[in-house]
Amino acid sequence: MTGRPGRTGRATKAGSQASAGDLLELVRTGRATTRGALQQVTGLSRATVGQRLERLFRAGWLREGAGGPVDSPLGGRPSITLEFDDAHAVVLAADLDTRHARAAVLTLTGEILAEHSGTLVIEDGPDAVLGELGRWFAELLEKAGHRAGEVCGIGLAVPGPVDSETGRVVQPPIMPGWDGYDITGRLARAFTEHTGAQRVPVLVDNDANLMAYGEQRTGHPDCSAFMLVKVSTGIGAGVVVDGSVYRGIDGGAGDIGHIRVGAEALCRCGSYGCLAAVASGGAVARRLAEAGLPAASGSDVRDLLAAGHPEATALAREAGRRVGDVLATVVTLLNPGVLMIAGDLAGTPFLTGVRELLYQRALPRSTARLDVVTSRLGERAGLVGAGAMVVEYLYAPERVEERLLALGV
Repeated sequence: MTGRPGRTGRATKAGSQASAGDLLELVRTGRATTRGALQQVTGLSRATVGQRLERLFRAGWLREGAGGPVDSPLGGRPSITLEFDDAHAVVLAADLDTRHARAAVLTLTGEILAEHSGTLVIEDGPDAVLGELGRWFAELLEKAGHRAGEVCGIGLAVPGPVDSETGRVVQPPIMPGWDGYDITGRLARAFTEHTGAQRVPVLVDNDANLMAYGEQRTGHPDCSAFMLVKVSTGIGAGVVVDGSVYRGIDGGAGDIGHIRVGAEALCRCGSYGCLAAVASGGAVARRLAEAGLPAASGSDVRDLLAAGHPEATALAREAGRRVGDVLATVVTLLNPGVLMIAGDLAGTPFLTGVRELLYQRALPRSTARLDVVTSRLGERAGLVGAGAMVVEYLYAPERVEERLLALGV
């Protein structure tokens, strides 16, 4: 019941090998949106294109749009355009932080229809947290005016490394009690328990990965190498290369919070000197608390920064410099076109600190075409990315064929 975001721009099968799923992919991505264009791209005959499109119409996944321009100089009727029908189902998504969570109902094209945020403490354990998410989902569906039977899948962002093949977190430093837990199974049961609907696919990924995926798709679709760094209670990074999240061998890519920076601070992972131990929102909160200020987490630091508190501002800039020093190496290695800073500390003081050290330490060639920006989607980035992950998984060509057969069309 797990999966991963689909790869955009995948090669289309030619001739008789092009399936109904391949045709849907071409329409969804805008590469071919008329019957004639589908024939031209795939080499299929008019009759075969018509037969395969008919299956997609019967499933409710395609619809006819307005007529397009007349291509022939001799005139004639305009070609009828084909559109992915995003009204036939909805997606549920949730984004977990250490003490807070957000959940939403989304359309298949990423529009948020209903949303809820509230306290949800990850240290309470997966059974309690995922059970509560099931209740949130039931309430959100009612608020959005959609039936539970319309849900095609659930996407979940978590603040820890995820094995994408199993959907289970692997030795997460800030998720005690979650290591190896069957997240997909528990959340699927919670959804059924609170809605009475049949179980649906549940997909899980790291929060920074899904934030990067959501931000890249919505704001930087032409950037072939995109990197997002989330600085909240911990520090993590998501990398999107050629439209797909780069995860490494087992989901550990992007865990830059545990790069050693030579400090003596004890990290929550049990090691000394990790970047997260000295430059995360949690680390800044501890230093502020030691100075007598009310700060217990990255979100508290965010509130102090919003209020212009001078000590919080100074510490955020210092944290940014430490992160920027590490990112100088990362940027030189990955050569991204966009580096996005997100999370609780993603304000002017922290960003200023990042830029100071990044441009000072990185090779000039690595930063010449680099845009260093802050999040556009803000706290919704993880939700949008989780929703997109579900859609790309369920509507991948090979899975479309499986689902059409299950529907009997």
